[in-house]
Amino acid sequence: MPSFDIVCETDLQEVDNAINSCTREIQNRYDFKGSKSEIKRDDETITLLADDDMKHKAVIEMMKTYITRRKLDARCLDFQKPEAASGNMIRQVVKIRKGIDQDNAKKIVKLIKDSKVKVQASIQGEQVRVTGKNRDDLQEAMQLIRDEELEVPVHFNNFRD
Repeated sequence: MPSFDIVCETDLQEVDNAINSCTREIQNRYDFKGSKSEIKRDDETITLLADDDMKHKAVIEMMKTYITRRKLDARCLDFQKPEAASGNMIRQVVKIRKGIDQDNAKKIVKLIKDSKVKVQASIQGEQVRVTGKNRDDLQEAMQLIRDEELEVPVHFNNFRD
């Protein structure tokens, strides 16, 4: 029976490249001269540190821009609430999304079932498996999911006939 998996994967090497480009721009930009602003990545989180609110917003926009330039979806970044750090600085933790959480997986399954496409969707851990009798129905389900605006970026893996 033909099937495919819906997953949320983020290429960490591309995230590192975006962070390096962003750091280079922070070092070279005139409005960041003498600033202590920085970006660091630990495993699945990125920490943004900025001197004031204006620089904080500029760092966020730079980060989103460079992530998009590296052919990643900016929705792969889950921005947490900014907090005050020592020295009158602003710190914000950004989580890198890996896998589809249960709420979004349920939305995807509900979307597929409500569409009346002749496929079955099931949640398997951090991915959703979609099976059907023929490849055309699976491609129709893929297009349906692409057209829907979801909170997480989704990719299709393991397309099997």
